[in-house]
Amino acid sequence: MEEIISKGLRIQEAGIVKKLLPDLKTEVIDVGIIQKMTPNGQSTRFKAMVAAGNENGWLGIGTGKSKQMRIAIEKANNAAYLNVNPIKLGCGSWECRCDQKHSVPFKVKGRGGSVTIEILPAPRGLGLVAGGKIKNLLKFAGLKDAWTTAKGSTATMNSTSKAVLQCLRQTFIHI
Repeated sequence: MEEIISKGLRIQEAGIVKKLLPDLKTEVIDVGIIQKMTPNGQSTRFKAMVAAGNENGWLGIGTGKSKQMRIAIEKANNAAYLNVNPIKLGCGSWECRCDQKHSVPFKVKGRGGSVTIEILPAPRGLGLVAGGKIKNLLKFAGLKDAWTTAKGSTATMNSTSKAVLQCLRQTFIHI
């Protein structure tokens, strides 16, 4: 899977990812109702956001929209599988310097919408110092110890999750 991504190829089917990474788990992050006014009245749709990860260095986030909630979640699930990215784990904290993969190897910064998130390496045993939803995404990616700072409108899960994913993508790109 890392070879496919490092060559810049794109996977077109979610089933391929399921075969290559059978231990991926999915979790619904957010489900929202979208309404718009049409000449015939209100049109209601659902928007779902799903995270796919194996808690060992892989994370993907996908969104899906549909008139039915179940279909929106299925679309988001497939999008999350197609958007799975590798994450390099390491020990980048100057306080720890162990050889275990429990944190990010260096400081990373990501932006999604108005949200800016910075993830700093932390010593082993500290845990994840982050807000609730950000902490869940970092656990899903496989991080056990990290400091985070978040600025902007972090209540919007769409922007927050994109910022977290952009941060974690940088760990694989730079190494």
